[in-house]
Amino acid sequence: MRMVVLSLGLALLCLLRAEAGATGPDRSKIAGKWYVVALASNSEFYLREKDRLKMVMASLSVLGEDKLKVSFAALTPEGCRRRETIFKKTSDKGEVYLSEGGDKMVQVLDTDYKSYAVIFATRVKDGKTLHMLRLYSRRQEVSPVVMALFRRFVKEQSFTNEMIKMLPSQDECRVDEP
Repeated sequence: MRMVVLSLGLALLCLLRAEAGATGPDRSKIAGKWYVVALASNSEFYLREKDRLKMVMASLSVLGEDKLKVSFAALTPEGCRRRETIFKKTSDKGEVYLSEGGDKMVQVLDTDYKSYAVIFATRVKDGKTLHMLRLYSRRQEVSPVVMALFRRFVKEQSFTNEMIKMLPSQDECRVDEP
């Protein structure tokens, strides 16, 4: 669970990538609330625990030109776990690196900033390379078109259907409550 929770916020930073052109992204487009609604991963921990996972809520705030504050809340067996982390952009292409419990590289594969983002993350931990694909949404549900898009990326990244988890919504754990 810790790996999933720690990497969820990191992946949101990738929303900073430019959609097109050399001027860079309008970072204000990513500010606000997001939900992690679906995951796919080859992580042994994820595969073992995926049926216990629930939707995660995140709130993003832009800090200056290259920093992003990510606050997120995840429901764990111990209760609601909230975390706040500041991430630093390290590439104009939206890829970032954070050395917290392992090497992580994340990349936005597709987003419209208004309703969804598909994010691919790679993490090296204990000598193993772990991959995770995440579907972020501004709402707790996604359209069939967006879900089909996510499934296409799942297939392109060589994940199997058994590695996919649509996360059930939860209202007990919100990022915007104390």
